[in-house]
Amino acid sequence: SLRSLVNRLSRIEGHIRGVKTMIQESRPCPEVLVQIAAVRGALDRVARMILDEHLSECIARAAQDGNIDVEIEELKAALDRFLPK
Repeated sequence: SLRSLVNRLSRIEGHIRGVKTMIQESRPCPEVLVQIAAVRGALDRVARMILDEHLSECIARAAQDGNIDVEIEELKAALDRFLPK
């Protein structure tokens, strides 16, 4: 799972460099925006993977340890910063 996340982030990093090059080359705005949308989608998929992992491992462990309320509050705070308002 960690390796998969790192690999995805490396691909995203390369994609962002590609967008930067497109801008430096004065490529048409619609092309650049399509690539930015692709990067955004890829980041959203990484975030979903991280959230899935957190729910299946951290929340489950917190429930077993009896401190689920603290873990849920931390997750809510993170989601407040992550999700658009």
